Amino acid sequence: MSRPGDRRVVAGVSGSLGSLTALHRAAAEARVTGATLRAVLAWEPPGGEMGHRGGLCPPPVSDWRQMAVERLISALETAFGSTEPGVPLECLVVLGKPGKVLLAAADQPDDLLVIGTGARGRVRRALWPSVARYCVAHACCPVLTVPPSPLHRVLDAVHRRNAWRIPLDARELAD
Repeated sequence: MSRPGDRRVVAGVSGSLGSLTALHRAAAEARVTGATLRAVLAWEPPGGEMGHRGGLCPPPVSDWRQMAVERLISALETAFGSTEPGVPLECLVVLGKPGKVLLAAADQPDDLLVIGTGARGRVRRALWPSVARYCVAHACCPVLTVPPSPLHRVLDAVHRRNAWRIPLDARELAD
């Protein structure tokens, strides 16, 4: 994908809080090392690879790809606002499984792959495999896994309260 010797910091982006935290860390690493920041968003059609093949109507793959592009642009705007990340930026939107797409984007030994680990409970871990674990196990380059920000834990707690309809006292958030 690139010439040997080109330094790249590849960041997996999904739009989640964990991926935005990882994107900030990747930009910081790229600034320190003088590397190019490559923001990668992997996408799959609704229903997975097999879900879009069947049916009477041709699948709107181009529409789904456009939505993925818009999600990447939105994530970059959320992460950096109207300013640039301060390093050369490449954006990739690729059809495929996230782990495989990220490893293909970070295919040189001198690349650095930065991904968020996300908050994972037992049920989530059992139902959905971890992209971070897959990348750590199969990468040919160093992988930096970024834990969720403390804000993520606070927002999860608020979400649980809302799901159970527990009243929230705003003074609790100030602590």
